[in-house]
Amino acid sequence: MSRRQATGLAPALAAMLFTGALFTGCQQQPATPPAQQAPAGPSSPAPAAESGKGETGKTAAMPSLVVETVDGQTYDLAARRGRWVVVNFWATWCAPCLKEMPELSALDAMREHIEVVGLAYEEIEPEAMRAFLRERPVVYPIAILDVYDPPADFATPRGLPLTYLIAPDGRLAKRFLGPVTAHEIEAAIEAAGGPKTGA
Repeated sequence: MSRRQATGLAPALAAMLFTGALFTGCQQQPATPPAQQAPAGPSSPAPAAESGKGETGKTAAMPSLVVETVDGQTYDLAARRGRWVVVNFWATWCAPCLKEMPELSALDAMREHIEVVGLAYEEIEPEAMRAFLRERPVVYPIAILDVYDPPADFATPRGLPLTYLIAPDGRLAKRFLGPVTAHEIEAAIEAAGGPKTGA
């Protein structure tokens, strides 16, 4: 091969290598085994780039959930049969979580067939949470989860927010990884055979 030919190939080869590097960077990195990960919390918040990447374990097809809310009430998912329930895993340090709270609150208030429950996945005292909610009030119930013993029927979140849509019969209808809007929730309900948006 002549020197001129070799020189002409160099830019093309460099371009190919650069393109390959771009595609490699777009691939999802393998998840760290659960045993090597610390629970998410204020001392170890998930980086913004990892928000919504998923969870560890598997969510039951018909999950059960019984938790105590910050106002001292018992929330039982099974008692909500007949309604679409939005189960929202969130945290006070999670900016996307805070952004979606007003919309979730409006959805709960405006749609009789939909209700929301917020599950705070972080280490925070109830009084601190109540103070936080006085600054950012919502109409739906909030419960604080034990990050070391989360609900068994829901996969452990490894990025927040993480939201589940439960059908009126108690079955898991859809999972949303990352921020979700009221429109997306209502579209999922309609797609699953529920009332149309605005009904």
